[in-house]
Amino acid sequence: MKGIVLAGGLGTRLYPLTKITNKHLLPVYDKPMIYYPIQCLVNAGITDIQIVTGGNSAGHFLQLLGNGADFGLKDLNYTFQQGEGGIADALKLAENFADGEDIAVVLGDNIIEGSIRKPVEDFAKQGKGAKILLKEVSDPERFGVATVDEQGKVVRIVEKPKEPESNKAVIGIYMYDAEVFDIVRTLKPSGRGELEITDVNNAYIQRGTMTADVLKGWWTDAGTFDSLLRASNLVAESGANRQDL
Repeated sequence: MKGIVLAGGLGTRLYPLTKITNKHLLPVYDKPMIYYPIQCLVNAGITDIQIVTGGNSAGHFLQLLGNGADFGLKDLNYTFQQGEGGIADALKLAENFADGEDIAVVLGDNIIEGSIRKPVEDFAKQGKGAKILLKEVSDPERFGVATVDEQGKVVRIVEKPKEPESNKAVIGIYMYDAEVFDIVRTLKPSGRGELEITDVNNAYIQRGTMTADVLKGWWTDAGTFDSLLRASNLVAESGANRQDL
């Protein structure tokens, strides 16, 4: 399985911090934000990784990360996203890198306490389709929200609902087979003018090939001032994803 870290976008919710740098290069406690999703993949046994980034600071990722030696990697791959077309738009840039293999996708501002090794191993045994990770949150209206039936099967996902049907947020870690790129090609821009990852996930639900696990340990994004502070505090308090570099 190959790993994809999506680290593009303009990060407007963190302006003016992002006026001069990419959001994913901002510090979370004692490391740049981008370190955490890379370490998440490495901890799961995934070492063939591509970074999808964009904007005027794209070259800074190469300066910071190089070939990934700080993570024990032999090399890192990079690709560039023009503009800001949404998560699914960024994902399609990884098709050549994926080369028909399963992929694990981590949003660059997502930070977790534990490991995704078991979900990754379970997805490898699944054989086809997709797997998402869920977490109960107090503010589900900020996220894609999953409705789960009595058997634990996800029946639909609604993006940022005003009246959420549950408090189960879809966190920014996804696993897909090679058909994900065919699905992305069928998408039409949402009202925000973006290709939505929720539409990708709902396509797999309609095919009956989506599975879901509940993530153990805490999880946060770091895309707002409040969540960036929360992420730093959580890492500082728990030592999550720490590695002596």
